[in-house]
Amino acid sequence: MRALTKKRHTDQERVSLHLLVHPANVERIKRYAASIEPGEGEEGAIPVEEFFHKHFTGQPEWAVALRGYRTRENLTQARLAEATGIPQRHISEMENGKRPIGKERARTLARVLNADYRVFL
Repeated sequence: MRALTKKRHTDQERVSLHLLVHPANVERIKRYAASIEPGEGEEGAIPVEEFFHKHFTGQPEWAVALRGYRTRENLTQARLAEATGIPQRHISEMENGKRPIGKERARTLARVLNADYRVFL
């Protein structure tokens, strides 16, 4: 049976991406992004799911999300461990897809990383 789900309403088909990179790599990353993502009004854009499966093959989405949110907040695994009370080795295992993230830990991580806990499940 199909169930109703809450989804964020959006009128955009693209998402904003923020990266912290070394200044020497900025132009190289811009060229790469331009080569894989057409500009406004161009044909050939790919859905985020296709991009994810192409570039993160074999990695669970929640593991990549954890690493991404931690990087966005400019936290090391050790600092995230201090802030959440989760051992650093467990965070490493979660980021590598070797340890699942339970609901309570997902809520704890989401609070510290300013994210929706459901991305970690």
